[in-house]
Amino acid sequence: MVFRTRRSNAEAAGHLGYPQSSLTDTVINEVVWYMRENGIQRSHLADKMNVSPGRVSQILSGGENLTLKTLDAVVVALGARLEVQMHPWTDRVPPAPPAPPGLA
Repeated sequence: MVFRTRRSNAEAAGHLGYPQSSLTDTVINEVVWYMRENGIQRSHLADKMNVSPGRVSQILSGGENLTLKTLDAVVVALGARLEVQMHPWTDRVPPAPPAPPGLA
């Protein structure tokens, strides 16, 4: 699974140039994108996971700690495969240049 964030690096950049969104947000965005691209409704996912539609809404809201066990259940129910890649964050926002002497 390649993470597809819907915001630019500039929009996602936070303190020290690292993205503000958490890994959980990134994964949830990917799951929601996959469901939309494949025409999968939340109710269908709930049926496949044998949980209530409310539980699927809780999982996809990103308001809780997404465990690997829960993520695995979602991926299996979607009939998908999850791939994770880690790379150094190279798109850091460069620090602002210092003000010229006398203009600070």
